[in-house]
Amino acid sequence: MPGVDLHQDLRTAVRDLCKAFPDTYWRELDVQRAYPEAFVKALTDAGYLAALIPEEYGGSGLGVTEASIILEEINRSGGNAGACHAQMYTMGTLLRHGSDAQKRAFLPKIATGALRLQAFGVSEPTTGSDTTQLKTLAVRTGNTYVIRGQKVWISRAEHSDLLLLVVRTTPIEEVKKRTEGLSILLVDMRRALGHGLTIRPIRTMMNHATTELFFDDLEVPADTLVGDEGQGFRYLIDGLNAERILIAAECVGDGRWFIERATRYAKERVVFNRPIGQNQGVQFPIARAHVNVEAADLMRFKAAELFDRGDPCGSEANMAKLLAADASWEAANVAVQTYGGFGFAEEYDVERKFRETRLYQVAPISTNLILAFIGEHVLGLPRSY
Repeated sequence: MPGVDLHQDLRTAVRDLCKAFPDTYWRELDVQRAYPEAFVKALTDAGYLAALIPEEYGGSGLGVTEASIILEEINRSGGNAGACHAQMYTMGTLLRHGSDAQKRAFLPKIATGALRLQAFGVSEPTTGSDTTQLKTLAVRTGNTYVIRGQKVWISRAEHSDLLLLVVRTTPIEEVKKRTEGLSILLVDMRRALGHGLTIRPIRTMMNHATTELFFDDLEVPADTLVGDEGQGFRYLIDGLNAERILIAAECVGDGRWFIERATRYAKERVVFNRPIGQNQGVQFPIARAHVNVEAADLMRFKAAELFDRGDPCGSEANMAKLLAADASWEAANVAVQTYGGFGFAEEYDVERKFRETRLYQVAPISTNLILAFIGEHVLGLPRSY
């Protein structure tokens, strides 16, 4: 049971690593909109980002449960695992669907950090959540694919050597089902940049290294195809459950950070000759936020347990992400309210974490799309879109 923490050694080790990167480190990066290179290197050197890579390829061979604990503790420490979490799970598409040659060539280097695969090119400006309508086209010409199109909201592209790119290899008007005709290519961005690939940063409300990508007749070798041509949508969906669970864990970490900070401040802040935490108007919202984070955490562990057993977990993974994102956002608001005006001051870090955790109401999947999934696939209601 998650209440009996069998992973305390792992939690302690991650916390100890994070102590070298205190609030001031993240605060300065946020001001500069800079990438946490030193932190990512430390995580890589410690082997944490290779947690899900099998031992035969140089990884730790751990489960999603352990990987989720790593990311939770990063966010609970005041850091932002979103800077590098995709290095942990993006390789899953390659691991499950790549050729033996691809896995031997790339996974050991991804495990050591010699190669970074932490960018996944899916979203486009005109398609939103309807991935089947994406417009980026890859045309096979001999032993080459020629790519033309555009992607947006692609995080960490400037800090990744490789990109998993979802493209349409068969025009949608030529397929029987709209989910057919999509493929995944493993693009070496070191070679592509300036030779048909342009990366343009997008400044957002949080420091998330977000970009848009432009493909202007970029040529890539045909052997960069991952799996079978036309099966990319299935491969994409196949990797989403792990992502949902790991993001849920990050939200749990955020929620606990907010609650710990709010609780500490409510004990120390004295107004009208009494600590503000003595007032029910302050105390009860913090307590409610704590209850909701703990409940979301249970769903996170349930989903992770199912995933690690190889059992179906789509519903649980989606519910974990929904509950955890809602709980962390509630805790964020409670923390700001508890701190009052100081909650908006950079030096307390609440406003930074407030912005960071707000992202997960929208990405990597919006809460409304999760509700649509639950409505249709769990409750059997008519499809809403």
